[in-house]
Amino acid sequence: MTDRALAVVRAGALTTVQDRGRPGHAHLGVPRSGALDAPAAALVNRLVGNPPGAAVLETTLTGCTLRPRCAVTVAVGGAPCPVTVDGRPVPWAAPVRVRAGAVLDVGAADSGVRSYVAVSGGVLVEPVLGSRSTDLLSGLGPPPLADGTVLPLGRPGGRHTRVDVAPLPAPPAELVLRVTPGPRADWFTAEAVRAFTSRAYRVSPASNRIGLRVDGPALGRARPGELPSEGTVLGAVQVPPDGMPVVFLADHPTTGGYPVIGVVRTPDLPAAAQAVPGTPVRFMAVRRR
Repeated sequence: MTDRALAVVRAGALTTVQDRGRPGHAHLGVPRSGALDAPAAALVNRLVGNPPGAAVLETTLTGCTLRPRCAVTVAVGGAPCPVTVDGRPVPWAAPVRVRAGAVLDVGAADSGVRSYVAVSGGVLVEPVLGSRSTDLLSGLGPPPLADGTVLPLGRPGGRHTRVDVAPLPAPPAELVLRVTPGPRADWFTAEAVRAFTSRAYRVSPASNRIGLRVDGPALGRARPGELPSEGTVLGAVQVPPDGMPVVFLADHPTTGGYPVIGVVRTPDLPAAAQAVPGTPVRFMAVRRR
């Protein structure tokens, strides 16, 4: 086995390999997947000298512990968290040199949900449909990491960025999601449409990579029955029979039979990836572009 590899000592609650995903395959029933907080993933890649689309690790809440088999440059960003090498604190959101055999610990998130770990050369698992991303819905890509997993690494292609700490947005204290109404807003009562963009919601603990679920006022239907399944897009806000909106994220299904009351603007979705359960959510109606 090559010495350019990374051993997983502690996988954490949910750590997956992610890159820019596999957009363009919805007609085949394949979700786009990819890093939920794409700007954070691109930034840590830049910090270690990788191209923006190199595969990184996406952790969830509890971080992970890694042991490189070769000397590497590492950067951790996204959700702020303590980072140590062999028990000694090292900077977050900055490139750090880690010797072969040292233990890199990415701690639990101090705020936010998902941290991103970039390693010089990128994670070089086998691509599927042009992407190395784990897709939790379809099962494409590598499985979520487990203790003892060994990940191959690529060859470093560039010099790391020389910064003390890179600027990253803080996880949201309030999540404001700009939403374009439709295409099935007419399936809801006028009162429900008003409530959707005027009442307060909160992030539900049931949220995951497939969708951001919220708790709040239920949205009542104006017509009974269900739609025939139709295509859905990233950011679609689907409303199941319980009336609680679900914002589709990277691993969302490509079709669905519940009506979509609106679609969240794509630039607002990275903040949704970092919103902890209980975060206030406000949907703000905007005109179609």
